[in-house]
Amino acid sequence: MKAAPADQIRLLEVQALDQRLGQLDHKRKNLPEHAEVERLGAELAQQRDLLVAAQTRESDAARQQTKAEQDVEQVRQRATRDQQRLDSGAVTSPKDLENLQREIASLAKRQSDLEDVVLEIMERREVAQERLAELARRVEELQRKVAEAEEHRVTVLAQIDAEAAGAAKERELIAGTVPEELIKLYDKLRAQSGGVGAAKLHQNRCDGCRLELNITELNEVRKAPADEIIRCENCRRILIRTPHSGL
Repeated sequence: MKAAPADQIRLLEVQALDQRLGQLDHKRKNLPEHAEVERLGAELAQQRDLLVAAQTRESDAARQQTKAEQDVEQVRQRATRDQQRLDSGAVTSPKDLENLQREIASLAKRQSDLEDVVLEIMERREVAQERLAELARRVEELQRKVAEAEEHRVTVLAQIDAEAAGAAKERELIAGTVPEELIKLYDKLRAQSGGVGAAKLHQNRCDGCRLELNITELNEVRKAPADEIIRCENCRRILIRTPHSGL
């Protein structure tokens, strides 16, 4: 296959643009912004789980407090009724009076114990409410950070996409000036060789496989016409001669 030296140099430009496009694609997939959004999202999910658990604890404490306060009120009402009976003079039997007074004393003790329970539940509920408020603040802050991180990622991705679009357009224009047969060979080799189909011969070394050509290979390259397509004997990529090839 033959191609003018200028066409071969333009093929190197195509290769450089393909490599840049590959780098941009790799950059797009491996942005640190992806990891940051994922990290913040995981932390947000964890804090939301903790928030739900805290809401459950606070709700349970609220129900327990309501139940304990109802128990206190029931005992208080019963004690009030007994005290009213005692004060009314309707109970005259000494035994009945003694029993009534004993019950009033027992109810007072029961009411005191229940009020202690209410206080203990109120303290637990207050702690739960403080924890709930703290977690709600954390969730709100993390939601803000996630939104900011996602917005920043969108901006960075847009910049990469714009650069890639420009490189792709330039690649299309340059590739259109290279002989079709040469471009087809290049694309085939690039697919087979890790994205590099053409490489410079630089100071007696193939920039594709990084191996130095032996003296016999160099002599063959020196003898080859300028428009002949040279292939590296080691990696079989298209080898492009430049003023820095060392020939």
